[in-house]
Amino acid sequence: MPLVLPPTVLGFYLLVAFSPSSSFGQWLDETLGLRLVFSFGGLVLASVIYSLPFMVQPIQSGFANLSGSLKEAAYVLGKSRTTTLFKVLLPNIKPSLLTGIVLAFAHTIGEFGVVLMIGGNIPGKTKVASITIYDEVEALNYSAANTYSLILFIITFIILLSVYLINGRYTLLKK
Repeated sequence: MPLVLPPTVLGFYLLVAFSPSSSFGQWLDETLGLRLVFSFGGLVLASVIYSLPFMVQPIQSGFANLSGSLKEAAYVLGKSRTTTLFKVLLPNIKPSLLTGIVLAFAHTIGEFGVVLMIGGNIPGKTKVASITIYDEVEALNYSAANTYSLILFIITFIILLSVYLINGRYTLLKK
């Protein structure tokens, strides 16, 4: 669902759901002691919900490309489903896992709508880079906005380049 909903719409509905005035938000607060609205924890959870589809697709592709004989061999050797997953299947899709995690992280870095709705714009608590860039543009401070944007661009470029290099190296080592 997060892929088809605009981030601000998803953020609004998460804000309503996590709000202490909703039954779910009230249950979270009373039972688990969690207040997710305008908190760093809520910001992280909302970002995970929003970015999860970007992680699922590479992992799903990794599982689809695995040979069925790996799973069958583990079962024949008496391994449980859980052991097979963690000791056989997941180690064999490391490039897919890495790609999924990095795509979700890179997608989350620039996220604005969900972050603003759930986290707000609280300096020192929930203010993130994408909102800082927006604040600088709104204040007509294009130089600072450019600096922050360039830093984010460089960070995401280095992360993505590293993933491609690591995955390329991993693929060469397997051959």
